[in-house]
Order: sequence, then structure tokens, then C-alpha cells
Amino acid sequence: VGKCVAPRPGGVMCPSYLATRDERDSTRGRARTLQEALDGTLLTGLADPAVDAALDLCLACKGCSSDCPSGVDMATYKSEVLHQRHDVQGIRRPRSHFFLGQLPRWARLLAPLARLNNLLLRLPPIAALAKRAAGIDARRSIPPFASATLRRSTRRRRVDPARPDVWIWADSFTDHFLPQSGTAAIAFLAAQGLRVEVIQDDACCGLTWITTGQLDRARSIVARAVRTLAPYVRSGVPVVALEPSCLATLRSDARELCDAPEVDVVADGILSFAELVTRLELAVPDLSGVKVVAQPHCHQNAVLGWEVDQRLLEKAGAEVVKVQGCCGLAGNFGVEEGHYDVSVAVAETHLLPTLRQHPGAVVLADGMSCRLQADDLGDVSAVHLAELFAARRPAAR
Repeated sequence: VGKCVAPRPGGVMCPSYLATRDERDSTRGRARTLQEALDGTLLTGLADPAVDAALDLCLACKGCSSDCPSGVDMATYKSEVLHQRHDVQGIRRPRSHFFLGQLPRWARLLAPLARLNNLLLRLPPIAALAKRAAGIDARRSIPPFASATLRRSTRRRRVDPARPDVWIWADSFTDHFLPQSGTAAIAFLAAQGLRVEVIQDDACCGLTWITTGQLDRARSIVARAVRTLAPYVRSGVPVVALEPSCLATLRSDARELCDAPEVDVVADGILSFAELVTRLELAVPDLSGVKVVAQPHCHQNAVLGWEVDQRLLEKAGAEVVKVQGCCGLAGNFGVEEGHYDVSVAVAETHLLPTLRQHPGAVVLADGMSCRLQADDLGDVSAVHLAELFAARRPAAR
């Protein structure tokens, strides 16, 4: 119906089209290309270069899944096409799929050497070599690994592991890169008298494998995650997820990829931080006079919704300025070679102009991608909602 080429305020779709203004890069353009690949118009089908060209700049943001009146989910289509091209037809994968597409695996293996890795990656020749090997654009910074993962840093503080009041799921991004989100959530909840424990079991949602089309491996990873998390959800103790893209993966992609009986239990049972605070009716801090520029993660917008977060911020008295579109990094997309310029152009559509319009505002971004983009291109350190709430004393009820 062409809504993707006539975007309306409030939507995400379609960030690459907004950056290039080439209809080939719109949801409609990509859908037409895929239709021609499947109906025989393109003689080589999904292996046709036109398919690769059409999908190359898709950020897999899932904006179309909620913004498109026809419900087109190009992120899912792209994953399936990549799976068909590389795993079924045998076309060689780009090296970024082996590194960025399996990032949680590498982060887990390198965790014991995190300090050494960070030190080495500060050396320009080693950083340049690492980027080239991983298929990362030379202009991108490499996020540092956490010196101690969230699970490791909380292992010794367990008070009553049998029956806490809240479980925190240590997704791969929070665990290995942004554990401060988890420690902030623990501090905020503990200040309200709740006993909080971090789930020590390894449970990755498989997002990076999904977005790069490594679907056979993704299925087994997702199945393992839902089997691991299901007993915690079934216990009746609230389970909270801090990275919105990982929670969105459990609520959407997991249902499509996994037929384990536990998938619906997990998908329906795990809460975002804002949902947890709302459900438990916890006191929120006094944010009167605080201006918050919020960049919701695209998967958060499309799958989870950001309304609960906005209501909490407004209840706390904050002045909220919501960034309307995609940040432009979108997981591995903006990091890969060949995508940097479009990633910056997408950021210039909404995020960077909003940051420039509101200097000194608190920048809120729960998603790791959004935080990296704000830091890389806007020189701004964004915070998670849990960090924002933990940094201020709860208001009196």
C-alpha cells in the first residue's frame, strides 16, 4: 500500500528508505523483489543478485512488522533468505556472519581474558586487524568486554537462591558488555526491599544467529534457552529481561523457530524492567525537571511496545522526548563493512538531530545497539531505564 514510502510521524518503517530515498530499499521494494524471486521472474530465484542488493540495506529493525498495514515482517524474510542462500544453496557466507553473527559465543569464550582483550584492542594495529578479520568497518569502535560478567559478579552475593523475589535473566549483551544495567536493576529493586538474584544458567536467545540467517543453529540455541528459562518462569517469581532485543526475540522469533512446549511459557512470562516495575507497583524516583531523550530499540517498538516505559517516566515527572525512528546501528548491520554510511544517514534522520536539539538531556536507551550508536556518532553516554531509576531516590508514595 506504499505506507513505507510515505512515512508518517511515530513510526519506524523504513529507515533505509528514509536514508537513501531509493524505493528498492523500502519495504514495498524488497517485497516486490522477493515476489519476483519466488514466482520465477528472476530466473535464479533467491540467488539472484537483485535479491542480495534489495536486502543488503535492510536493518532487520522489524519496524515494518508493526507499521505496515499488511504486516510484512522483512526482518524474518531476510533471515530466511540468508538461510536459503548460504545454508541450502551453499553460497559462501561473509566473514561477518561468523564473527558478528556469533558474537555471544565469542564473548563467552573470551570472557576470562576480557581485560587483556580490551587492552590489546586499544592498540591501533591490533584493532585494525581485528576489525578486518571480523568484517567490521574501520570507522567503527569495538565495544569493550565487561571485565566481570553480570553472572560472575553476582555469583557470590546470593542470599536466598531458592526463592528470591525477582530473577534477572542475564542475556548475552547485558552479561558480557553492559552488566551495569543489571547491577543498577538489582540496586533499584533491593532499595525497595526485594531480594534479587541473577539466573546463573547460560541462556542465549540466539538473536545474532537469527539476523544472519544461521537458522539451524538458532533453533537449537533458542530451544535450549526456553528450556532453561521455563522453570524460573513457572516458579511464579517474576523474571525480568534487560535487553529489549533479546526479550523481543523470545516473544516473537522463538515462537516461529521453536516447537518446544515451553516456548509460550517463556514468551508470555518474562517481563521488561518497565513491565516489572509497573506490575509490582514499585515507587518511581522523582524526575521532576529532568529532560529525557529516549531512543527505544526498534524491536522494542515493534514487538514489546514502549508505552509502559513512557508512562513510568511521565509518572516520575520527567519531560520525555521520544526519538521517532531507528538509531541506524541495528545490531550487526551498522557495524559491518559497506553499511557505515547508510547507518550514519539513518542516525541523521532522527537520533542525531534530536540529540543536538536537546544538549544536556539524559539520553535513555535500553538497547545495546542504540547506546553504541549514540556513543559512536553523538559522543553521548546513554543509560538504561534501570540505571536512571537507580541513580535517584524513589519518591515517597
